[in-house]
Amino acid sequence: MRPINPLQVLSSPIFLNPGFNALFKVGVTDLLEDYRITGGVRLNLDLVNNEYLLSFANLKKRLDKEIVFHRNSVETYSAFEIVRVYSHELFYMVKWPFNPVMAVKGTASYRNDMAVYLSTDLYSLQEPNYYRNTFGGKAEFIYDNTKSLGVNLYHGTRFKFFGEYYYFTAPLNHNLEVLGFDFRNYQRIHRTLIWANRFAISSSFGDNKLIYYMGGVDNWLFPTFNVSTPVDQEQNYAYQTLATNMRGFNQNIRNGNSFAVINSEIRFPVFRYLANKPIKSDFINNFQIVGFGDVGTAWTGFIPIRRKLSVHHNIGATT
Repeated sequence: MRPINPLQVLSSPIFLNPGFNALFKVGVTDLLEDYRITGGVRLNLDLVNNEYLLSFANLKKRLDKEIVFHRNSVETYSAFEIVRVYSHELFYMVKWPFNPVMAVKGTASYRNDMAVYLSTDLYSLQEPNYYRNTFGGKAEFIYDNTKSLGVNLYHGTRFKFFGEYYYFTAPLNHNLEVLGFDFRNYQRIHRTLIWANRFAISSSFGDNKLIYYMGGVDNWLFPTFNVSTPVDQEQNYAYQTLATNMRGFNQNIRNGNSFAVINSEIRFPVFRYLANKPIKSDFINNFQIVGFGDVGTAWTGFIPIRRKLSVHHNIGATT
């Protein structure tokens, strides 16, 4: 999720995937792999809005424990101002596996957002910094028996139910709640020809809400945003995120505090499927043609109302 600045100016387009950057990541683990330390930094081209990550995991016993610190900054623009939002997050995660394919996971989190108005004129120079502190918790039930057959090629089923709760301290003293379900199934049609299906649904409610922008695709290098679709300002949105995939449509073809989407794909690794011997080139080995169909919608409220609901679909192919 990306934070919305204190004036609730929605940034567009939103970039959940970083653009061109340099990523450095290192990890250290003991001989028995009971303990793991990971650190990383992502440097943007401007060397200003960088991202930092540090984590420590204790995997010695059945209950996995991990502490993660994350820091990043994001700039939002409007016709009159530029706002840079600094976010510092601390997570404590525990995971209890019932068996190799089923587990429950809990996360406690603290987040501090500081919005700084860059001095582009006299008015922005006099604008004070704004702060927001958020305490949160997340619970997940996870099932995953998939087996990897290659890059983006799986066989099996995985799904998770999740619930989230966030509390914003003074001066807001508001809360945000999220419920969701994500189901994915991968069927082997023949050899490495895979039929992948996904169904996802989620809704947010409470004093503040999470806005879902429907449209676009994961890892979109140059995303575009549909500014003609209005946002309901009465919903008091606190965060924003993408509801993908909806290929063939720009971000914000629909929006709301709830969404549902169905994706179906035929993943065809052409050269790997036809070859009867190992392929040395990773590019040729992982080259795929994907035929897809997407159906999805987003709406305001918990239950979709006909006058607020519009379904979008697209069928196509990509490589």
